[in-house]
Amino acid sequence: MYKRILVAVDGSDTAIVALEEAIKLARVMQSSLLLLHVCEEAPVIWEPEGLGMIPIQEITQAFVAAGRALLRKEAERVTEQNLTAETKLVEVFGGHIGTVISEEAQQWQADLIVVGTHGHKGWKHLLMGSVAEGVSRTALVPVLLVRSLVKVLNAQDI
Repeated sequence: MYKRILVAVDGSDTAIVALEEAIKLARVMQSSLLLLHVCEEAPVIWEPEGLGMIPIQEITQAFVAAGRALLRKEAERVTEQNLTAETKLVEVFGGHIGTVISEEAQQWQADLIVVGTHGHKGWKHLLMGSVAEGVSRTALVPVLLVRSLVKVLNAQDI
């Protein structure tokens, strides 16, 4: 039985489907949920003229604020299902998000990690990498990979 389920949330359709699956499991297994959002800090960005830096601290603060708003929204989704969830936002610079998720799961003593897969293939996968793949490679607990039905249907239409 899974008593502690960590769910990675990023606001995407796929992450919403993954959260819905985690909610189903939590209801049946009477599990605790941790909604985790990893906020990747942007590197230094130069203005086009190269004369000064864009205020990176303001950009980072905006990302963090958006992440916190997302966590509140997703926690409300859980509450609507008569469950409760802890939330956590982690800021990371230069780390691989999948590894960060796995490390947070270990620290929280999760029994299961639930993460959505975006289904990127070919060059897009090579360039963007895969958070889900990173989690599955580094996690010390089972990982439930959830694919969005929207993505599957769109892929079939091509």
